[in-house]
Amino acid sequence: MPPMLGAMRLPFLLLAVVCVALGAAVAAPPRDGLVLLLVTVGALAAHAAVNLLNEWHDFRSGLDLRTTRTPFSGGSGALPAQPQAAAGVLALGVLLMALCGGIGLWLLQRSPGLLPYGVVGLALVVGYTPWITHRPWLCLLAPGLGFGPLMTAGTAVALNGAASAGALLVSLMPMALASGLLLLNQFPDVDADRTVGRRHLPMLRGRAWAARLLAGLFVVAYAAPVAGVLAGVLPAGVLLCGLTVPLALVVARGAHRHADDIPALLPTMARNVALTLATPLLAALGLWWMPA
Repeated sequence: MPPMLGAMRLPFLLLAVVCVALGAAVAAPPRDGLVLLLVTVGALAAHAAVNLLNEWHDFRSGLDLRTTRTPFSGGSGALPAQPQAAAGVLALGVLLMALCGGIGLWLLQRSPGLLPYGVVGLALVVGYTPWITHRPWLCLLAPGLGFGPLMTAGTAVALNGAASAGALLVSLMPMALASGLLLLNQFPDVDADRTVGRRHLPMLRGRAWAARLLAGLFVVAYAAPVAGVLAGVLPAGVLLCGLTVPLALVVARGAHRHADDIPALLPTMARNVALTLATPLLAALGLWWMPA
């Protein structure tokens, strides 16, 4: 695979598409197809940009040469294999960030309420690796903020002009799951991250503590849509996401049992990826099937 495509981590971009689908599902009709297409392209551009910039920063810091790479952590390996592509990876990351910003400016003409979403989103893209990864709680919350309130609720704002209470509540699901995904994916990199000054919770509090925090994030992910239904701001169809509760229990148990045994943890990390994608996707399907 060409290094710039590898550095994008293409399979992980599915999460952006799922979050946009969830935001569109919770938005009130009519849904403008052009706006939805632009939001999807912008979300993919933002996600790819943060991946590319992360790969570039980690290559320059030497972190990529210290990690034990897994399918879910340690970077793509694209730049250590082809270091001459570093300038191209940086340029593509900046170009995609500019594309995302341009789409945002166009959407602002229709939905001025998107301005804070766009400003915070671009700040996350630019600041994630050089600044946010050195602040433990912000490092935990930033991915969830990006995929939850910004991307999911932001889609509803782009389509409707404002985010409903239901959109904000349901966005807590991908927020908790995305933060949990990045949290578990930090487990293999604790020692390597320490050498370049990163500071995250598995490093500071230990992997066993972080595994308990992961279980708490899962509780938030499922409690949010239930609260929305009970409050009357989300239709019952959103509860289709509950089909993944058994998988969440398996992931929580695996993370706790194998917290310090990385080879044994890998199947749990794979299941966590599946959980993070399937849960909001099922919620979106339920909302389309049983709209308010």
